[in-house]
Amino acid sequence: MLITASDAHRAHHPRTPFLDRGVLVDPPEIPERVDRILGAIADAGLGSPREPRAFGSAPITRVHTPEYLEFLERAHARWREATGLGESSDAAGYARAIRDQPHIDPEHIITQLGWYSHDNDPILAGTCSAACGAVDVTLSAWEAVADGHERVAYACARPPGHHAAADSFAGYCYLNNAAIAAQAWTDRGARVAIVDVDYHHGNGTQQIFYDRDDVLFVSLHADPAFDYPFFLGFAGERGWGAGEDCNRNYPLPAGTGWDTYGPALANALAVVRKFAPDGVVVSLGVDTAAEDPDTFALAAADFPRMGGELAALDRPTLVVQEGGYCLDVLGGNVVGVLRELG
Repeated sequence: MLITASDAHRAHHPRTPFLDRGVLVDPPEIPERVDRILGAIADAGLGSPREPRAFGSAPITRVHTPEYLEFLERAHARWREATGLGESSDAAGYARAIRDQPHIDPEHIITQLGWYSHDNDPILAGTCSAACGAVDVTLSAWEAVADGHERVAYACARPPGHHAAADSFAGYCYLNNAAIAAQAWTDRGARVAIVDVDYHHGNGTQQIFYDRDDVLFVSLHADPAFDYPFFLGFAGERGWGAGEDCNRNYPLPAGTGWDTYGPALANALAVVRKFAPDGVVVSLGVDTAAEDPDTFALAAADFPRMGGELAALDRPTLVVQEGGYCLDVLGGNVVGVLRELG
């Protein structure tokens, strides 16, 4: 199996605690996540990572608006200029528009930080370069699959991507790696299914493809009635316009184990088979583990089961890393999925 990774992600290292359900917590989306995953992959003998090639901005702006990308590129420098704060400061929005009121295009960096985000994640000095590096990691793995050189490839991408919408960032995500790869595949005339198994709903991915019939999005995740991202991910969201019935959500209760998760996954993959995609993109979050700070209860043995179910689709497959924050089990659970897929 081809594995792609790079050190570009190290430029993005959040350190400032943030509020989660009223409690200050340290950021869990840190560079050590990649180290743990790649270490487990090496220990399992699955191969050494390959450095990506640079793809530039063109594939990004097939998914994200040029205005958003320009904002992301310049945000931290403009923040420093406006505030007088240093290189190590966090640029974060704290003002957002009132709904359904007239507005003009925001110009001040404080206004733009509120406009282009849908939660309170910061932008750091190295965030944009890290996010673009994650896109290169993802597209390099995708290209090997799309060109027929690999049946399955894994992109050890960081920062993750599935919460990033066409013109906004959130949930530790700044550019939507899986969506950019899916779009690149459709640009070659392919029909693509995205299977998102992260604990949190891939609300950015849903938004990007919600009116499309060439990309099927299916997601198994915590019920947004009680967990992030709260506003999207309900079962009744089925797409609109041309995309009607090309969006399927499987919201699951707190404490979900394999006895509930397994049937939901089988259901979701039956929808994928009916769609008959030319290729599959898996948004692989392993924050469904019982040891993770979140609230599903999948055991280590369940991740090979998940990999086996995905492998049974028998389609060219790109796996893109999303969440997973318990460092003690993160790498082993990723390996559990990949070993069965490869």
